[in-house]
Amino acid sequence: MSYRTERRRRQISAKGRQMVLSSNGTSVTLKAYSPPPQAAEIQDGVAKAAFVVEIMADEVNAQGLTPAADMEITDGPKFYTLTDAVPIYDGATLCGWRLIAAGGQ
Repeated sequence: MSYRTERRRRQISAKGRQMVLSSNGTSVTLKAYSPPPQAAEIQDGVAKAAFVVEIMADEVNAQGLTPAADMEITDGPKFYTLTDAVPIYDGATLCGWRLIAAGGQ
């Protein structure tokens, strides 16, 4: 594992929180990091941007799950529907996913 992957793992471990990614009755509890909204994404004191979450690939690979649109991610009492899942590579190795979601119900 390279330095880039280890740095990403440390950040998610230190700043992340438990979330649940689910699809068609299959779910996986994972550690995920949601960066705070940027100033340009805040309107009237409220975040107006999509919910973005970063996860490590090994947690979903262990369950045989590949993140995709229309899956749900639960963050505490709120749940979101994924609109996109972008793979993150460290060289040729898949090391993580950036999940973009909408909802927050």
